[in-house]
Amino acid sequence: METLQQVVDLLAAGNWQEAHAIVQNDASPHGAWAHGIVHLMEGDRRNASYWYRRAGRDMPSTDAAIAREIAALRSALGSPTD
Repeated sequence: METLQQVVDLLAAGNWQEAHAIVQNDASPHGAWAHGIVHLMEGDRRNASYWYRRAGRDMPSTDAAIAREIAALRSALGSPTD
């Protein structure tokens, strides 16, 4: 079964398309956060904002924060850091 940890690994590798295919089936707050990161990586800040609101999180103000967001999500999931 595909998990949010797999999504984080895909995001860290820059593969937002495959991550999106998985995360769109996850309605959890962490899933919404990951979905927001997917759309940040895609360059769709408007859609990312929607998912960040669903996750109850503040969206980063710049795309430069994407790596920090991925690391923070990894940590929130209890996954070991790279």
